[in-house]
Amino acid sequence: MAFRGPKVWLWRWRRNPLRRRADAMEGWVLLGAGVLTVLAGVLAGLTATRSVEDELAREREDWRPAVAHLSERAPGTATAHTGTASGDRVWGRAAWTAVDGTAHSGLVRVRPGSTAGTPVVVWTDRRGALVSRPATPYEARLRASLIGGLAGVSTAAVPFIVGRAVRARLERRRMDQWDADWARFDPLWGHRTG
Repeated sequence: MAFRGPKVWLWRWRRNPLRRRADAMEGWVLLGAGVLTVLAGVLAGLTATRSVEDELAREREDWRPAVAHLSERAPGTATAHTGTASGDRVWGRAAWTAVDGTAHSGLVRVRPGSTAGTPVVVWTDRRGALVSRPATPYEARLRASLIGGLAGVSTAAVPFIVGRAVRARLERRRMDQWDADWARFDPLWGHRTG
């Protein structure tokens, strides 16, 4: 096992006769990539979270429930089991009146075998078009947090990966310099043994 001394912080910026210019450049690249990674990730995450929260709050404000009535009998047969899982539902044609008084119709999920005229609660936007039920405040926060986290991590990955690639390039360059220096001085030392 190789001996390792105590960890020296900020060694790339300290004066040292063995420190090369590439060491200082690597330090600045790592610092810049780290700062950009954190800033880009946090800003992108917060921006995406706020945007999703605002959009979902606007949906909760604009979308309203309406009572629709089936226009025709729904396909299938009614059974004793009347669960509300989507597997127990079929598409049926219904009609409803929007807030502005215009008549609308469309396909909605209903229990199999529901008769014509059966009331069904649907959600509509301001124009009366069918929409899904808006997210609750809890669901909106959860969704916004997940999307914001994903956006933050994805954005932060860009400067992180670029910084690692630049660091790898500097490392290869430094090793090439060491090889060139070793090739130049190795013949001078080679004749001392014997």
